Amino acid sequence: MTASLASVFELLFKYRPVVFERGTLVFDAGWPTWVAIALVLLLAVPALIGTIRLRAGVRRRDRVVLAVLRGAAILILLVCLARPALLLSASAPQRNVVAVLLDDSRSMRIADVGGDTRGAAVQRAFAANSPLMRSLGERFAVRTYRFAGDAARVPDASALAFDGGRSSLQAAVRQVRQELAGVPLAGIIVVTDGADNADSTIGGGRGVLVGGARVPVYTVGVGEDEQKLDVELTRVEAPHAVLAGGTMVVEATLVQHGLAREEAQLVVESEGRMLATQTVVLPADGVRSTVSVPVAVDEAGSRRLTTRVVPHAREQLTENNGRDLMVDVRDGRDRILYVEGEPRFEFKFARLAVADDDHLQLVALQRTAENKFLRLDVSDSLELLGGFPTTKEALFGYRAVILGSIEASHFTAAQLRLLTDYVGERGGALLFLGGRRSFGEGGYAGTSLAEVMPVLFDDRRDSGEPEVVELTVTPTTAGRVHPVAQMASTADSSQARWSTLPPLTSVNRLRGVKPGATVLLSGDTGADAVPVLAWQRYGRGVAAALAVQDSWMWQMHADIAVDDQTHERFWRQLLRWLSSDVTSRATLVASADRVEAGDGPVTLSASVRDSAYVGVNDAVVSAVILAPSGAEQTVQMAWTGGENGEYRGAFSPSEDGAHQVRLLADAGDGEQLEARTTVVRASDGAQEFFDAGRREPLMRRMAEESGGRYYRLANVGALSREIMYTDSGNTVVERKDLWDMPVILLILVGLLTAEWAYRRMRGAV
Repeated sequence: MTASLASVFELLFKYRPVVFERGTLVFDAGWPTWVAIALVLLLAVPALIGTIRLRAGVRRRDRVVLAVLRGAAILILLVCLARPALLLSASAPQRNVVAVLLDDSRSMRIADVGGDTRGAAVQRAFAANSPLMRSLGERFAVRTYRFAGDAARVPDASALAFDGGRSSLQAAVRQVRQELAGVPLAGIIVVTDGADNADSTIGGGRGVLVGGARVPVYTVGVGEDEQKLDVELTRVEAPHAVLAGGTMVVEATLVQHGLAREEAQLVVESEGRMLATQTVVLPADGVRSTVSVPVAVDEAGSRRLTTRVVPHAREQLTENNGRDLMVDVRDGRDRILYVEGEPRFEFKFARLAVADDDHLQLVALQRTAENKFLRLDVSDSLELLGGFPTTKEALFGYRAVILGSIEASHFTAAQLRLLTDYVGERGGALLFLGGRRSFGEGGYAGTSLAEVMPVLFDDRRDSGEPEVVELTVTPTTAGRVHPVAQMASTADSSQARWSTLPPLTSVNRLRGVKPGATVLLSGDTGADAVPVLAWQRYGRGVAAALAVQDSWMWQMHADIAVDDQTHERFWRQLLRWLSSDVTSRATLVASADRVEAGDGPVTLSASVRDSAYVGVNDAVVSAVILAPSGAEQTVQMAWTGGENGEYRGAFSPSEDGAHQVRLLADAGDGEQLEARTTVVRASDGAQEFFDAGRREPLMRRMAEESGGRYYRLANVGALSREIMYTDSGNTVVERKDLWDMPVILLILVGLLTAEWAYRRMRGAV
């Protein structure tokens, strides 16, 4: 209820709404029963006789209306004579404590309260000599706290600095209630904009308990519901790891208010060096829009990417225009096994496409005749000497596997199961290519690999030549923002390039894709659309299908220039994507990538596996943390005792800046394992400015679940008059008489006036 409505309610009903919400209705006339009966007869009988004796011309309906009006007036008089009242618990004067928690985080610096900052408005309303604090002090012992990540006692609101890097409402309330557990606590007043970016959740339906008793929380909301002129970058996503020298796609989601249809510049940079920029047209107010930006990455190492929207000239809040994320740009060569069942151009040109890529090693096994294979780009004379691997140790060393046009019967049942485990257990990537001996035409229906494939296919095999279908290939909506389909430096030029590529052909009859699979490239046959490139998650890994037999036409077609790099670019991006996020034998994950310096410890979780990717429980595992100052510390990690190969440790950032965390593990097989570097950034504080509008639903829920009330800062004056009505702490019972409420007199006069007017109108006067 707004302040104006509450004032009108109090004028009519004598008391504020909270009195009726929390009071218990009682009647206390103090008369014997026979006296009450006599009063009813004394008033009702003459009224009934008067209605009956109306002149004969008065209709029966008019008599009923007049009787109802007169009866209602008599009933109200009888109720007033019964002395109705409300009984409710009220805080005993000067025998209880009220805690006032004032938000001291950085989001309180936002200037959206009548041109002033939220913090300044709070300091005025809760100053030591303000009317509100004086009124509270007349009835309670008031204790004032500041809070951001935790709560601390302050003398008054003037001590607030508004420099907290994060807000945790639940932790602050819990800390104060524990500190005041030994005193009669009437309530907790929380003054905040509602920003809560801690890991904990609020509420739970039981309220705030102190010493076994529920304590109401009164929340006071500060700030506007949303910023009037603002562009906010709500989310930024990019691959966790990429190979150096490739292209990745950064997806940025933004939302704006007050700047619809205006242009803005989206910039991706690293350590001050601009990597990519794109012009975007801002969406309608409150509508989220996702922009995909291709970004080339060259230098290896752990890189901090900053994605930001260049501030608009009229923008009020710019701290939420940018977000950081860490990307591990890997060096070295990813080894990919390519198994082909027949000599064909697809095999030749795929190898040529990645031949000059120093970060990809395409190890090839091509069947040249029955039981004869050609080994290409092997690391030594023994690699693949016996043909396709038969052990996990041999197969799991590759980051990805490509199966070309080779029938299922070429592999043993154990090898097919091994490929299934390669994806599901090892977390590898498996790519199925189209061809005469692929998918259903290759007899894969009913095998364990059919479950791994992202596509659905016919299970019949024809003995004759398969039907060749021509396809015009274009990216789907998902494909246009995927790194595989980036054929140029910008999204528009990439889409333009796709529209000029020559068609390809397919001989595989696909019926669609499985639920959960994603189609990146689609082929138009002239009659319908079929999947060309699709992928899905399977267990820990990824399975993809490229269901064409001649992608090499993008290199050798008559319309393609001799120096055109489209085919090379497509295959390099496809293989880099396949191998980019494949799990390694050692992995490291931090519980948070952004914390406040001096906060609680960051939990580090590691996984260590042997060459068959079985968890190792007796490994020697440690995390080396490099602080921004160059100081180094080593944290020993211990096996959790639960899942095999899982280790855990913790560290607390002691200074501001980026802490690089590197995992070292000795699995006992003589090989020193390292996980990709994880970065934990301390004391950023920018999260306070994201989703910075007043979070009213959160504060209302927090108040309602605890038995308190929610107020806006503009009507917080009512708080001091309503907080006294509580059953927490030391209380007394107060009686509030209702018989003399102004609204009763108004109703009574209205009923009598209505009766007289009706009589006049019907000629019964």
